Amino acid sequence: MTGWLPVAPCTPDGCARHTGAVRAPLPAALLLLSGCALVLLGVACVPLVRLLGAGPRRRLTRRWARAVPQAFGVRVIVRPHLPSGARDSDPDGGELVVANHISWLDIPLVASVLPGRTVAKREIRCWPLLGPLAARGGTLFIDRDRLRALPAAVREIATALRSGSRVVVFPEGSTWCGRGGGGAFRPAAFQAAIDAGATVRPVRITYRTDPHGSGPTAGAVAFVGADPLAASLWRVVRAAGLTAHVDVLAPIPADAEDGRRALARRARAAVLGPGDLLQARQTAVASDRANRPAESVHH
Repeated sequence: MTGWLPVAPCTPDGCARHTGAVRAPLPAALLLLSGCALVLLGVACVPLVRLLGAGPRRRLTRRWARAVPQAFGVRVIVRPHLPSGARDSDPDGGELVVANHISWLDIPLVASVLPGRTVAKREIRCWPLLGPLAARGGTLFIDRDRLRALPAAVREIATALRSGSRVVVFPEGSTWCGRGGGGAFRPAAFQAAIDAGATVRPVRITYRTDPHGSGPTAGAVAFVGADPLAASLWRVVRAAGLTAHVDVLAPIPADAEDGRRALARRARAAVLGPGDLLQARQTAVASDRANRPAESVHH
């Protein structure tokens, strides 16, 4: 881990807990099998889906992505804060979709509404099930451990946006448990949107223990810290009553005059609200200091 990388203070033991109803092991195991089977089906069908036209391919991707969380026992509610029909329309040019990051479930949830090429750390390519699916789905893998690789990553995202692609980014740079706000939005991807003249589309993801969104935040879905993927999968299927809310928000034009940092702050305020931005900055500074060598902290 390098000192410049964003690090959330969330840990599996402290944050990834479910306080509601729990499924028995047998029904949970059946959900786990059904969810993994659906993901494997998606991996196997990618070559065939690529042969379809753009419209049918997007519709099929949305339906499959919507079914994945449901197969793992998570109810999905999409709330488009847009004019009627705007959710299903595609931008004339590229579109940068930015969302808060809590769980591995975030990826299919965003794809169920706004399918596109996801930006992910290169380690995900080696994950079982999800890694092959991500690679075949056109994921843009980046090397987060090397700061020198960042300009090339920005250029790659900008190139995809210029070609008219939709690119999905989780600009917090790390997963957060969803309690008490989240991290600051890193500005690099927003520079790509400015360079490509693309639109920024904010998306808010929340997980609750009831379908109305009034219950407590669902900690069971938090995939944070050094949490193993297998442990996270089992925790999700054991937790009963999980509901994912996906709020698709109004687009933000990428104005070069504002700069990438101002654009990142506007997008974060839309997704998470401006109230805890100072706390997020303070947390980011504390994390940076904690990851520096000891001699660097004292100078």
